[in-house]
Amino acid sequence: MPVSRMPPTLSAKISDLIAGKMGLHFPPGRWTDLEQGLDRAAKEFGLPDAGACAEWLIAADLSQRQIEVLASHLTVGETYFCRGKKTFEALAERVLPELIKTRQGSERQLRIWSAACCTGEEAYSLAILVGQFPELAEWHVTILATDINDQFLGKARAGIYSNWSFRETPPEFKARYFRPVGEGRFALLPEIRNRVTFAHLNLVDDVFPSLETDTDGIDLIFCRNVLMYFTLSQARKVVANLHRALRKGAWLIVSPSECSQELFGQFSAVNYPGVVFYRKEEVKGTFNAPAPVPPADATLWRNEWNPPPPRKFFPVETAPAVAEKAPVPKPEKESVKNPLPSYADAQALYELGLYAETTEALLVRMDSQDSAEPRDFSLLARAFANQGRLRDAQAWCERWLNNEKLDTSAHYLRAMILQELGEREEARRALQRTVYLEPGLVLGHFALGNLARESGNHAEADKHFTNALRLLQRCQPEEILPESEGLTAARLTEFIEAISSLEATS
Repeated sequence: MPVSRMPPTLSAKISDLIAGKMGLHFPPGRWTDLEQGLDRAAKEFGLPDAGACAEWLIAADLSQRQIEVLASHLTVGETYFCRGKKTFEALAERVLPELIKTRQGSERQLRIWSAACCTGEEAYSLAILVGQFPELAEWHVTILATDINDQFLGKARAGIYSNWSFRETPPEFKARYFRPVGEGRFALLPEIRNRVTFAHLNLVDDVFPSLETDTDGIDLIFCRNVLMYFTLSQARKVVANLHRALRKGAWLIVSPSECSQELFGQFSAVNYPGVVFYRKEEVKGTFNAPAPVPPADATLWRNEWNPPPPRKFFPVETAPAVAEKAPVPKPEKESVKNPLPSYADAQALYELGLYAETTEALLVRMDSQDSAEPRDFSLLARAFANQGRLRDAQAWCERWLNNEKLDTSAHYLRAMILQELGEREEARRALQRTVYLEPGLVLGHFALGNLARESGNHAEADKHFTNALRLLQRCQPEEILPESEGLTAARLTEFIEAISSLEATS
């Protein structure tokens, strides 16, 4: 049923209330999403529509239970097992071996927290990974998983999942840790399910760290894909509390799009191939961790669980033409005899996931040579974006476009950056320009469909998804799609069909 349109003043008031109570950020561009969620909540509260629900919520003194009900309709669960291959590889091969080494004294204790755990796939993935380290069998290992949405927690405790939750894992992963229970559903083995404790926790409104919520003295916190939905002030508050919840030398892991020096300045940024983690240190700055030798079973994690690589935030493309030098901040010059880094050197650093080093190498090279090429601008934009420095990424992408106005990759990259910045209308126009220049770019049509869907324009979304599916029919199933960094035609087809199916049943 279409959602009743609320007056802007009412939308603004309820948006402020939800930000204060739950930390969820609904700016004007997401008011349609807010209204849809309120319309669903209204049915549970026995109210006629979103407007009536909003007015009641503003006037009422909300109980904890009412906030939980509201959260169940305003938060969306989108996760799957072993999400982020490079994240789990870095955990298995670097972080956990180091934690075991530093914590193997008399305490022999390891405490892990999956904050905003959604339906449990992340927490259970961590439980499976911990099981790969036989020395931890004699340790006291706790895995806490919390969320504001009680419906998500109920599903997580049950530990029963459909095939959609295994979309980035090979068949042997499901066969080893799950048992079929009929109708395409699979139950997690009890010995793994029992390793995780699930609890309700509001990251914005509840007090933590605290003994009562078992959120103190943590060694490893996962808090991925949640801070982006908070207001800036609430995100700062949550990050400060997460920092306090961690022990010295402990780790915080967020999603790549949430990496921000502004938010995580009290942490040390640690670069691993393809990912950036944050470590609680006494001294701020960049910490380059040594590479401890992982135990044999941790290496099995890489060999045995080997899903398709996740899409990098922005894949590397090249452009041949030469352009004038861009205005760049000049790094301090050192009197060294080492040769200047080449573009190939910078690209190799990028492929290793060393994005800060990539930007440094390119800026030194461009400053010394007094010239630059569009491929330099492209790589700089991608490297800055992967560090979460989206405004810098945008500036270099604009520089690229000034020299290559018809480059499809540049327009698509700019659209993705704008979308991450929350500038959806600009992103939509950039994507329209992209598909105008390259009508056959599948991901351009797919991205337009996603933007339309997020704005509540389902008819337009269906049109773009149909265009994408039509183009996908011309591809071989295992064909890697341009601008996707490893996504196959078959996988994107499956994803679009799943979205359409969900929309049809909602």
